[in-house]
Amino acid sequence: MKALIDWLDRRTGFRRIIEYALYENIPGGARWRYVWGSTLVFCLSIQFVTGLFLWMSYSPSSQTAWESVFYIQNEMICGWLLRGIHHFTASVMNVLLVLHLMQVVIDGAYKAPREINFWFGLGLLLLVLALSLTGYLLPWDQKGYWATKVATNIMGIVPIVGQALQRLVIGGADYGHYTLTRFFALHAGVLPACVIALVVWHIFLFRRHGITAKDPKRKPDEYFWPDQVLNDAVACLAVLATVLFLVLRPWLFHTGEDLGAELAAPADPSETYSAARPEWYFLFLFEFLKFFPGGTEIWGAIVIPGLIMLIIFLMPIIGRWRLGHGFNVGLSCSLLAGIIFLTFLAMTKDKRDPAYKTAVEEARRNAERVKVLAQSSSGIPREGAVTLLRNDPLTQGPKLFAKNCASCHRYDGHDAMGNPITDQPEASDLKGFATREWLAGLLDPRRIDSPHYFGGTKFKDGKMVKFIKKDVGAFSDEQKEQLKKVIAALSAEAGLNSQRDPDRREAALIAEGKTRIASETMRCTECHQFQKPDEDATAPDLTGYGSRDWLVDFISNPAHARFYGKRNDRMPAFGADKVLDDHAIGLIADWLRGDWYEPSRQ
Repeated sequence: MKALIDWLDRRTGFRRIIEYALYENIPGGARWRYVWGSTLVFCLSIQFVTGLFLWMSYSPSSQTAWESVFYIQNEMICGWLLRGIHHFTASVMNVLLVLHLMQVVIDGAYKAPREINFWFGLGLLLLVLALSLTGYLLPWDQKGYWATKVATNIMGIVPIVGQALQRLVIGGADYGHYTLTRFFALHAGVLPACVIALVVWHIFLFRRHGITAKDPKRKPDEYFWPDQVLNDAVACLAVLATVLFLVLRPWLFHTGEDLGAELAAPADPSETYSAARPEWYFLFLFEFLKFFPGGTEIWGAIVIPGLIMLIIFLMPIIGRWRLGHGFNVGLSCSLLAGIIFLTFLAMTKDKRDPAYKTAVEEARRNAERVKVLAQSSSGIPREGAVTLLRNDPLTQGPKLFAKNCASCHRYDGHDAMGNPITDQPEASDLKGFATREWLAGLLDPRRIDSPHYFGGTKFKDGKMVKFIKKDVGAFSDEQKEQLKKVIAALSAEAGLNSQRDPDRREAALIAEGKTRIASETMRCTECHQFQKPDEDATAPDLTGYGSRDWLVDFISNPAHARFYGKRNDRMPAFGADKVLDDHAIGLIADWLRGDWYEPSRQ
């Protein structure tokens, strides 16, 4: 073995390399304050290794990026762990960089002859922030897409070159495939190459000039090995433990969140995302920009940050003066305090903002929903995962209802998105429409003219309301039992998934109820058409009542002769007047009927 080692040493000189690396002189002995550089190199190594493995399963295109990240997160063995480590190590790196910068400034390690090394360190800080920014977009989810859009819009306000620079970065006039591929090229190629080059020069210059130790030294000089190596190793283990804790936190505290890094719903430029926020280490800038409304954003986004960076860059020169070092330390502490305060302020405002909390909750629901849809038997369609939510009644139905229907109707008392409405409803509440319970309420003499049904319409004094309140209100027990059969038969016309089992079990009862609809007791066909044409019908057709086709036709044109005709009470013809297209009307109908994918139904 010794002969082999000697042979390798003669040809590579590895003993001299190891000696040079391990036996660096540490003035004043090993100290914990010297660990920051080693922890940063450790974090960079983690990022490069995990990044390479993520790259093996990542597909950088606007139609496959989210899908590949979803595969990593949910299908690949320990993919969630790999992605979580990569994500949270990036956050930890930003903290370590600030701590390292503060230690350098406080110790005066930026002074001659270490100016260039200090500037290299600033360059590394900016490169790591750029890596964080470019990496934020790569999952191509709503959170990253809209946050990156805000960040790159800031670039556009730079005088003269701003618009051209923004177009260059995003790859055109709008955000899409070329934006993603350019960010990926920066994140996985250009920026890491720059980081490696600066790290090599940074370490070389650091070894050339040595550690800056304050006098008087607390103990004799020591070598890097073994004491400082031990300190660095313990610090690196602490960093790794912190990252793993952040990755496993949902499991440790049973928060219900996904393990690893968050993955929001696929990026959809057609859907606004009010929950969009930059990562926490950019929140201070997001909050700072709020102090510069209107056309003054350039001061908060470009001028003031640029001046601050210029002052930091000039610290080695400022530090030559008698009071310069004190100024540098005071400025650094003030900036850190300001960043912490602005970050805290941004988080506090968000916690108190009900609109933001509603947006976050909606984003969480969409993220959970798209995961369910992606894991269905049909999987992700060729058109991409973004179509999963676009074509999902459970996701789109409430939005369309709130936008187009909630001005008159209610859904369980609200606008279907959970927002209360103080105005009195002008039409019926549609939660549970066409179910037995809903119809039982409609045919209840005590409820038919309430705001829940016809109370806000012109029909509250109409023929049907009078019949229900007078005739049905006087029904005998036997007639009430017949009415229940009629309700079951009419509800069965809808073919609702929620009533599939009772409709099958009670087929005989439903068949009898259909015959009762035209009976002299119930008198439904005096106004309504049922099962056969009736030119004299003056009320909505009950054939297929509440079915998908019936609902789609009704929403498209309630003033059609098959429904209310000229007696229609203010309801728009959403299809006939081209207010909504067939796809949107179908989504509303499916949502009202409860027709959406659920694993439990398969």
